[in-house]
Amino acid sequence: MRKTVLAAALLALSACTPPAPQTIATTCTAPLKPALQIDLYFGLATKDREIGDVEWAAFLNEEVTPRFPDGLSVLDVAGQYRIPSGRITRERSKLLVIIVPDAPSHLPKVQAIIDTYKRQFNQLSVLRVERAICAAF
Repeated sequence: MRKTVLAAALLALSACTPPAPQTIATTCTAPLKPALQIDLYFGLATKDREIGDVEWAAFLNEEVTPRFPDGLSVLDVAGQYRIPSGRITRERSKLLVIIVPDAPSHLPKVQAIIDTYKRQFNQLSVLRVERAICAAF
């Protein structure tokens, strides 16, 4: 019985192993090369106010640009999601798009941006989407 419980526990723990970092697509037609697109969605509503353009620009200049100085795009989007209470909420949001040629090196930079935004603006989450693409710069 003890061996069965131990085996089940080890099996459960192995299921918690984090997935391998995103791998980049390898088949691209020249002049395109393998790259990774990172999309980050930042909600602009806080409990009692909306994050303004000046605050967003400061965050972008101080936290994002130093980590990804080679370029990025920011789009205004309308967001919708279910909050923990179960209610659907809508808010203005910013979509940050970053293209990187080296997938593993971006991980700590992206996580630092997310963590800082959540802490600085008291946010529950930042939606992060990554996908392998082909790109040329």
